[in-house]
Amino acid sequence: MTAPRIEDNSLDHTADVEAIRQVIADVEKGFNDNDADLLVEHFAENGSAVSVNGRQLDGRDMMLEVSRAALAGPLRDERARYRLADVVFVRPDVAVAHKHAWATDAAGEPVDVGHAMSALYVLTKEGERWWVVARQNTLVPGS
Repeated sequence: MTAPRIEDNSLDHTADVEAIRQVIADVEKGFNDNDADLLVEHFAENGSAVSVNGRQLDGRDMMLEVSRAALAGPLRDERARYRLADVVFVRPDVAVAHKHAWATDAAGEPVDVGHAMSALYVLTKEGERWWVVARQNTLVPGS
């Protein structure tokens, strides 16, 4: 038996990709501005995230609580640049997106911290809005 290729090519997803790109931009801005509310704004109420250290955060309230503590504490002076690397629509209302991230200084210039990050997002469209239902962060060692 051959595995199926699960991808929705029935629609023009140009506007959807731009909307998902904006979600990633808001997450970046929330991180860089130490704004936990914006960081989790696009997560569904029952969304789930796994941090780079493997901690599973279930529910938007938990993500907000942990984000507030991290952005006020160990991540307070950290900055990053995010890039939407890839989006695959498995259904018209479900997307899998990959985000790449690099550490930057306050001016947005890259800094070498010995790693970058890759994140996998699962998003679903409710009405005209895309919501993150899951995110998995993974540190990528420097080369």
